[in-house]
This record gives sequence, structure tokens and C-alpha cells, in this order.
Amino acid sequence: MLDPFDGSLPPLETVLAQTRVVHLPMRVKFRGVTLRETALIQGPAGWGEFAPFLEYEPDEAAAWLACALEAAWLGYPAPLRESVPLNATVPAVPPAQVAGVLASYRGEVHEVKVKVAEPGRPFAESLAQDCARLAEVRRCLPDARLKIDANMGWSEDQAVQALTALSDYDLIYAEQPVETVEGLAKVREALRSAGNLLLIAADESVRKAEDPLRVARLGAADLLIIKAAPLGGVRRALSIVEAAGLPAVVSSALESSVGIRTGAALAAALSDLPYGCGLGTVSLMSKDVTSNPLVAVDGQLPLRDVEPDPVLLQELAAPADRVAHWHHRIRDCYRLLETQRP
Repeated sequence: MLDPFDGSLPPLETVLAQTRVVHLPMRVKFRGVTLRETALIQGPAGWGEFAPFLEYEPDEAAAWLACALEAAWLGYPAPLRESVPLNATVPAVPPAQVAGVLASYRGEVHEVKVKVAEPGRPFAESLAQDCARLAEVRRCLPDARLKIDANMGWSEDQAVQALTALSDYDLIYAEQPVETVEGLAKVREALRSAGNLLLIAADESVRKAEDPLRVARLGAADLLIIKAAPLGGVRRALSIVEAAGLPAVVSSALESSVGIRTGAALAAALSDLPYGCGLGTVSLMSKDVTSNPLVAVDGQLPLRDVEPDPVLLQELAAPADRVAHWHHRIRDCYRLLETQRP
């Protein structure tokens, strides 16, 4: 892992003393979550967010801690833009709920990412719901650019069938239709052979892989979906995009405005940003840690710092047993980061 710290990591006990664990209620279920649990860490450069999902083990979550410490102790690289274009996000909700989700975004919406391939349903039933959801988004926003995210939800054959059907909605790209890098390459080739030029974006294949550049080498995707936290921070993510030589879209990992600020810093530092970023998920939360949430207006996210409100931190504070759980996670991840240092 690229190590942005020239000297030692900040002391572990200082990190723990500056950590606040909070519960953020969701407006709608997203990635199976109705209450987002996350840890905020304050350092000399500001605030960072440590928000690996609860099922992530330390070997995967350590990069998230590196990102939080980078934000809190080092700050961010110089930006190339003052605001970041965003997409709205529609979870895998029934069509009747689509309008309500879209109404939570401020001003005009120019681009929408729609979640598809909901787990736990038969393929044919799920695909029918996906088509209905996309049709409703298109009805609500006839001029918006649409894209989909399957979160590895299909087999290769299912992906080809689904993407062929969903291409009728004039998609700009499809995100992570299958699990493996090799599978992405096969799906992309099958679509091209059938004359379908739908762009394929790699997400989990980049952020979960030991070698994120395999996607580019194998021609498995046309663009990368990157998240600062699972890639180990803004500086490491920028180095991966530069080495891959592919366009990139920055996405969130369902963080508070603190984590969204880190994603915005990454997007603002990219040399090219051809698509709207997925940094609008604060709009899916009914509470945030700041009274001035970092959300887009008319599809643009302003680049500004975020300061959590002490009153909200207290109101949203997790119970003592959950704080102890997160302190344990931080200790485990910190030890791993120490062993990975050169």
C-alpha cells in the first residue's frame, strides 16, 4: 500500500481518544442497511471517517483506517476544481418509491445511478423489477443520463441477458455486473460481439483486488469506479487511476458528510472527470453529523470542509458496547497498518 505518512502513524491511543462512533438512520434500505454505523476521527488536519461495513475483516478494513488517518492528519492534495458533478442514487426500491427517493435530491438531477440485481430474488423476477425501476426513473427524469450498478449480482450469462434488456433504457454504463475480473472481460466481449457498445465499469474488482490494475491489463472494463476508503486514501487512489490509464468515477461507501468530503477531495484532484460521481448518498440518510450536510445542488457538490456538530455527535452517539466494538476494530486495523509500513 502506498504510505503517505513520512514518519510514524499517529499514536493509536490518540486516534482512539479522538474517535466518535455514531448511528445514522437511513430514509430507505441501502445495501441491506437501515442504520449506518460509522466512526469519525478528528486530527490536526480535520476529520476522517472509518466506515468499513460490519462484515469486513481487518485485512480489508485496514485500508479504510489508512484513509481516515490520511484525511485527519495530512489533509488532501490540491484540488483541480471547486465543485464535483454528482449522480443521484436510486436503491433497489419498488417503482412506487422511486419518485420519493429522487425528491430527496436538491434542485435538478442530471445523472442517476440505479441499483439492480437485488439479492434474494429469482433472476427473471429481479430483472423485471429492474426494468420497471429504470422505466420509472426515466419517466420521472426523461432527460437524465442513466447508469446501473449490479454489485456483482449476476452470473456471466445472466449479465449478458440483463444488460441486453436494460440497454433499452439508453444507459451510459453498467457497473460491476459480475464478480471476477475475468468475468467482466467475458461479459464485455460478449456484448461487443453482439454489437452492444454499453460501457462496463469495474468497482469491486478494483477496490477488493490485491492487484487493482489487472482490470486495465485484461481489458475487462472501460472505466473504474473508485472509492477513497477501500483503496487506502486519496493519494493512493490517485496513483491507481494514473497507472490504469482509464477514466474514473468516484463513489461513496455510504458515509456521513465527513466521508463524502474525502470522496470529493479525490474527485476534485482527478485530471479528468467525464461522469457524475456517486457521492450523493447523504441524501439517503435522515440524519447527518453536521447541520450543513455536504449534498449536491443542481447536480454539483461544492468542495468545502465539513465540521461535525457536537450536539449531533452526542445525539447520534452509539452505545458503549458499540464504541468498544469499533475501538477493537481500529486496534486490529492499526496493527496491520504498522506491519505493512516499509
